[in-house]
Amino acid sequence: MASASRWHSYLSASLSREGPRLQRFQQAEDVVLTLLERVRRSDPRFLVDYCHDLEALEFALRDDDDAITLEVPLRVDSNTLQVRLCRPGEGPAENAVPWHCPLPGTCYLEVPCQVPGLKDWTSTAAWGGMEQTGGTVCLVPGKVLQHLKELLVSAIVHCQRHFLLQPGDLSAEELKEDAMELTLLVRGGWKTLRFNLVPVVRRQQEPIELCGQRSTRGFPQGPGSLRKATQEAHLVPASPYCWRSSTHLPILKLLRAVGTLKSARLDSLRLLEQVHREEWRQEAQQAGLTFDHLKVVFLWSTELFPSPEDWQDLEGSVYRLLVVLLCCLASARLPHFLRPEENLLHGDAPQLSSLYGKVESFARDPHRFLHFHFGPPVRTDGLHANPGLRALLQLPAKNETYWDTAYFDLLLSQVAGGHQGLVWLLWPTRSGASKLCGWALLGVLSLASPGCPALGHR
Repeated sequence: MASASRWHSYLSASLSREGPRLQRFQQAEDVVLTLLERVRRSDPRFLVDYCHDLEALEFALRDDDDAITLEVPLRVDSNTLQVRLCRPGEGPAENAVPWHCPLPGTCYLEVPCQVPGLKDWTSTAAWGGMEQTGGTVCLVPGKVLQHLKELLVSAIVHCQRHFLLQPGDLSAEELKEDAMELTLLVRGGWKTLRFNLVPVVRRQQEPIELCGQRSTRGFPQGPGSLRKATQEAHLVPASPYCWRSSTHLPILKLLRAVGTLKSARLDSLRLLEQVHREEWRQEAQQAGLTFDHLKVVFLWSTELFPSPEDWQDLEGSVYRLLVVLLCCLASARLPHFLRPEENLLHGDAPQLSSLYGKVESFARDPHRFLHFHFGPPVRTDGLHANPGLRALLQLPAKNETYWDTAYFDLLLSQVAGGHQGLVWLLWPTRSGASKLCGWALLGVLSLASPGCPALGHR
């Protein structure tokens, strides 16, 4: 009971700040919506999405110093568009590539010439000066971004002249940056929040089907299901000439759907993000672990541990996220939840190597970290990672089929092996078949890793 109280006390301190944080978000959001409404009046091809409950949910869960992505939909009939895959250095392909999600890369959006209202956003020189023929032109994201930036500047001037904005409400100094998103710094209460505005083209698509042995057992059925969350695709700028498929909103929809289940799921994500912000993240960190990574870890944990009983206890729920996170850090590989062939940790090896030791230290002795402080983070320099455990965690990088087995049930028992109070919560609860698979896998791993101290006594 004392152990559980420590976890809940740490969580309650984070929850106590949720109300003021959401007020700051809503105040800043009102400023952005005021601007976008003026943009829409100046050019009806830009729409205003007044419902940002998904962004508010993400903001409540994570660090408010990170940028908030707001999508600005275009009034484009997506049924008139053709999608062609981009080939660097080449013009658009001669034959249209059928629409698939996810797209294996960036793409062109081709628009029939007779479509009205898009002339100044299109070009026949789609890539490298090569001409497009056949009665179609390309919708150029660079032109859309430039026009949106000009309209935002005009909207800021208009709103200030008509006293729709107060002095200091926002800064547009970062609009000068040549990026695929337009950044506004907006005052929300006593904080300055960063909003990244991204123009998007919405398309309907066939819902994503999980490949291999993956299932939807951990996700709710009905309106919040995986199929419902992925049946709409958003294309966002990838370069001045190309578009790419965005999974930003589908991931947030899944996050909200899982949060509707009666469990400690979202609380475990909130707590782990708090520990990350307080203890693990280094000052001026440019790479490494982000909340986007933790969201994907959370979704993988939901699928790998689908039983409702897995998520009834806060401490046990956090350890389920820790198991997946440690495995990904040890192997420097975090598969995208909707595009498993994409590694979200590619290129971050130096930062992740040092982070692994901090996360393993938390798993060994979480109570050293479960407190708020105003000094330096808890030192983990003198702690040595368990080489046997790390070798076990790296197995999925060598054989991807581990993601489709009860392997993570086994890992859970190893990572939390020193916490006897968790034993009834941790070892396997998925199904009878999964238990048999887990015990068989345990025997195989014991033979494969005879020197692993974590396996020697089992």
